[in-house]
Amino acid sequence: MSNLELIGKKLGMTREFYETGQSIPVTVLKMEKARVISLIEPEKRGYTAIQIGFGNVKSSKLTKQMKGFFAKKNTEPRKTLKEIRVKDASSFKEGNEFGIEIFNDVKFVDIKSKTIGKGFAGAMKRHNFSGLRASHGVSISHRSHGSTGQRQDPGKVFKNKKMAGHMGDKYRTVQNLEIIKKDLENQLLFVKGSIPGSRNSEVTVRKAIKNINRLTVAEKNEAAKKAKSLADKKKK
Repeated sequence: MSNLELIGKKLGMTREFYETGQSIPVTVLKMEKARVISLIEPEKRGYTAIQIGFGNVKSSKLTKQMKGFFAKKNTEPRKTLKEIRVKDASSFKEGNEFGIEIFNDVKFVDIKSKTIGKGFAGAMKRHNFSGLRASHGVSISHRSHGSTGQRQDPGKVFKNKKMAGHMGDKYRTVQNLEIIKKDLENQLLFVKGSIPGSRNSEVTVRKAIKNINRLTVAEKNEAAKKAKSLADKKKK
């Protein structure tokens, strides 16, 4: 179950208070329950995977082919379909649903979402260039990116050259975000810090791919509490 993903939306940010008076900024995510639509066997495709569906969609919004697909699977239509590779698909059945309970024993997650679009931006804003001199000798080009081309050979500007252009509106993944708390009843996930994207933007959450050994905020507070009680005992 470790490589399963959930899709949800970003509701916004708030803060979580601890007994110590510590205030932690958190992002609140409303997660969708995922339904297993079909099982993919290695005999057919050469790998083992499960196809899961998220979100509701009106039947009128579906093509004839997709209507037939969901009718064949005997399940409600889903807005988004996603394929996740698994080592063993025997623990899954078509029609099964799972939510944020898959993160019960997970402390850190990776979150993928689309950044806020900034439109057309100059090189200083987009790539943090310092710009040209602000003194004598520079004429109406203080914020320009300067020279970009070469000489006669190769006589062109290479692809991916840092220049002015469309900024933001790209998928980005933030790794190793700590789960502060979960609300199983309302399928809410409270994650420490900020994540890319505006309010109500779609997010994908999965267990952190890296092996994280650091303590969580709750564990640090618990350790500090124990250390304080031991110090108090020694004083007595």
